[in-house]
Amino acid sequence: MDKNAHLNRVIVDFKKLTPEVLKLLVERYPDGYDDRNIISFRNAQGERIEAVEVLTEDTKYLVKISAKLEYTMENYDVDDYEDFDDDDPTAVVEPDPEDMVDGTDED
Repeated sequence: MDKNAHLNRVIVDFKKLTPEVLKLLVERYPDGYDDRNIISFRNAQGERIEAVEVLTEDTKYLVKISAKLEYTMENYDVDDYEDFDDDDPTAVVEPDPEDMVDGTDED
């Protein structure tokens, strides 16, 4: 049996990303993620989703990948989130498109 079978499974969109999950992502993928780390699946609406996985003691998070996520991980600074709770989904703000100079934001 899968040792992670008992975990809660949570799909996280960038809009719902919390400081805790962002920190876990940066720790797990310090040099960014690549094709080997991406999990593809279909959601309940039949849409193809690509995500990367991070685990806590009780939860498996599948975080949808996007240019915003990549940019935010690359520019992560723990100090940006010190005034927020770990589970505050308003703490992680969308990057300014002008800061994402390569223009690959597909969201």
